Amino acid sequence: MADSSKRLTVHTSSLFDSKQKCFLKDVSIVIDPETGLIADTFTRSDKPLSQDELSGPDSIDLRGLTVLPGLVDAHTHVFLHPYSEVSSLNQMRDESAVERIVRATNHARAALDAGYTTYRDLGTEGLRDADASFRDTINRGLTPGPRLFVATECIASSGGYEIRQENRSSPGGCCGGSGTTVPRISDPADGVDGVRAAVRRRLAAGADIVKFYADYRKRALRFPAPAWPGAPDVKFPPSAHPLYGSRNPNTLLFNQVEMDAMVAEARLARAPIAAHAQSPEGVIMAARAGVTSIEHGATPSDDALQAMKEHDVLFVPTLSVFEASKGSYGDDAEQVFRDILQHTKSAFNRGIRMACGGDTGAVAHGENVRELELFAEAGIPALDVLQAATLRGWEVCGGDLCGRRFGYIGKGWAADLIAVSGDPLEDLGVLRNILFVMKDGEVYKGRK
Repeated sequence: MADSSKRLTVHTSSLFDSKQKCFLKDVSIVIDPETGLIADTFTRSDKPLSQDELSGPDSIDLRGLTVLPGLVDAHTHVFLHPYSEVSSLNQMRDESAVERIVRATNHARAALDAGYTTYRDLGTEGLRDADASFRDTINRGLTPGPRLFVATECIASSGGYEIRQENRSSPGGCCGGSGTTVPRISDPADGVDGVRAAVRRRLAAGADIVKFYADYRKRALRFPAPAWPGAPDVKFPPSAHPLYGSRNPNTLLFNQVEMDAMVAEARLARAPIAAHAQSPEGVIMAARAGVTSIEHGATPSDDALQAMKEHDVLFVPTLSVFEASKGSYGDDAEQVFRDILQHTKSAFNRGIRMACGGDTGAVAHGENVRELELFAEAGIPALDVLQAATLRGWEVCGGDLCGRRFGYIGKGWAADLIAVSGDPLEDLGVLRNILFVMKDGEVYKGRK
């Protein structure tokens, strides 16, 4: 039995209840540092706290600040940094594993400093299973960072998700073949037996969550865009509209039976499963298969929304990465992005559960709160945005399949707390200035 004399009490005056979607007044939180869990919460009486109650080493006074559960980024890539700095191709192909791991260490620190105590990391993008080992370094206390729920490699069908390049001939092939080598960025699998085996490989490699590509833009080499300085474009290419163009459209990578098999195999192992899906067809099929979540899902479609609602699938719309990509959308950029925001609001209006995840990595770690601001820009009320960034984050990580509860401040839940000055209901931007961070009962920033 834990020694109650070692417990820590945090006093608050404004505390976000992520289940009831409201702020509670004058709540104190009792924390067991040995387990990192909340042992109790209680509402204080009108009697003022004494100086002894406030100044001791077993007390933290966060009155006057706004206190929330630690934030959850539901879609990240800890080994990536913004594409505005270096393209995804050059990161995956040219940056060394050592550099990418050092960058990830910095990313994890930046995330924790920004109030993110949990990351759902959905693919290493060329580093195979390194995220499982990186997760373990954080869990062993070797480096600070959010708790990670990792996918290792994502699953795609043959040729479905890989680095596209024109100079890929093997020695002895066409014209003597001096092709370049690129890293593998997915675990390719085909057929029911093949995809079941892939799920088993991912889980055996240490994955907390399985991710597969329901669809992807796999036909880039049909009408290749200029990929190096001086490369000519092909003549008369079809439309490259990001949502409806046919130059390189999102193409289904699996049939319904294969998707069903992956979900069934993940469920046997009590693991959550996420589907990258952009096209309405991909969203509908993945939802019917029973995935835990749909990632991206940007193409407006009432049928896709209906499928997510009907099958109670969580939706992670990754608005930040779409905003960052506007420069590639052409003349329709602003309208395309407005359509994506409206589609997100339509999902909210239908009662689809949503979690905040920015595809962080493609956009900057430490700037994760931009996703919350974009949810608000889409018209989602601030209380619902805060729930999407906390409790829904736990749900999309698998809920009780996680082995630990977080995203809510209550007895038996992880002692993950952040504090800010100001009212996030008036301006979610106050979350850009995190004054206090506690993860699993340990203070990483602020009042110790």
